[in-house]
Amino acid sequence: MAGTLVEAISDAVRALAPSFPHDSGYLTALLADLAGWAAGSFGVPDFTESLVAFRPELTRRHGLRHLVVFPMYTQNGSTERLFEAVLLEVLWPDFVADLEATAYSNAMFVPIRFLDFTAGYDTNSAVLFPETVATGAGAALPRFTWGAIFADREAARFRRVVREAAEITHLELPDDAERLLGDQGLAEETFVLWDLIHDRTHMRGDLPFDPFMIKQRMPYFLYSLEELRCDLTAFRESVRLGRADETDEMTRDRARLTQYAILFDRLFRFPLTGSRVRNYDGLGGQLLFAWLHQHRVLHWTDTRLTVDWSDVPDAVVALSDAIDDLYWRSIDRPKTAHWLAAYELVRGCLSPHPASAWARGLPDEVLSGAPKGMTDAVLDDEFPLSMFYEALGKKMSDVIGSTAGITGRN
Repeated sequence: MAGTLVEAISDAVRALAPSFPHDSGYLTALLADLAGWAAGSFGVPDFTESLVAFRPELTRRHGLRHLVVFPMYTQNGSTERLFEAVLLEVLWPDFVADLEATAYSNAMFVPIRFLDFTAGYDTNSAVLFPETVATGAGAALPRFTWGAIFADREAARFRRVVREAAEITHLELPDDAERLLGDQGLAEETFVLWDLIHDRTHMRGDLPFDPFMIKQRMPYFLYSLEELRCDLTAFRESVRLGRADETDEMTRDRARLTQYAILFDRLFRFPLTGSRVRNYDGLGGQLLFAWLHQHRVLHWTDTRLTVDWSDVPDAVVALSDAIDDLYWRSIDRPKTAHWLAAYELVRGCLSPHPASAWARGLPDEVLSGAPKGMTDAVLDDEFPLSMFYEALGKKMSDVIGSTAGITGRN
């Protein structure tokens, strides 16, 4: 059965390959990896050669199409590696190309949109990362040179979720925000700008030695702060671009729209998407909401949400400053002291769970032991949803669930 399926995949790749001459090296290596897997009696798949041969970052041209076939796991989908096929095209508008070539260099960033996909992407996953592809067991990992993000999925689910949230909360949207929600193409360009700056920020600034914390060996709220730091940096840069006289009008416009995209996606979609088990993106959204509310920029009065729009940029930048200061101080602190300081920053806005050992104060035997003891003491839902989000979540669950598998064509 496996042999028959590999033959079918190989035949399909050969038939489609002439349509993708720019990927000939990759598709040739893919056929060799498929044959090698079959010849090895279908053991652990090793697609290192084809992975190394796939280099979409070298030709970022708007509308360029790629056929991608790999054994992989997809984020938010199966944790088992399954063969997935994705037909996609690159999103590379001129204003983004100009920004990447000048102020925001990011040679690995590849923004894309779906054309078609197999079942693994009929999920919430909006990324195509080389880290998810199956490579040889025990072999040295190749150097990854690209990361791709499906801006059309990000834009489509943003538009659907934020429209519903605004209606439920009676939020009166500014004209630019209405324009963003009404135009899929405009929203895609906006998300490409956001992703460009966010992605490059992970390795820029005053950072701890391990800003990513991918395996979450540290308390998950630290990952919340890292993702929020990158988003708020993108917001800060969008404010600067939107105000700069030397910036062309299209870039200024997309920069202003990016501020709304970051704000609304963080406030409405992030806190209510996924489970409450170490939901670092959800926590980041909760923190931003609480910060704006407690700085009296966002108001919930008479069951209506209102925002003092002119005060939003300075308030968001102030939160960005607080996180940046935490990072700046980190290299002068022991790791666990940095963790405690990060907890206090979050706790300054959000109420911990009443059963939290961190909130009560960790015992000396934990504080003096291995850092793992501190991580283990963090509750899965260390900072539960507020009453506002509990009520909103009950009304938003259906629309959020409906965005699984969404694309710009839905």
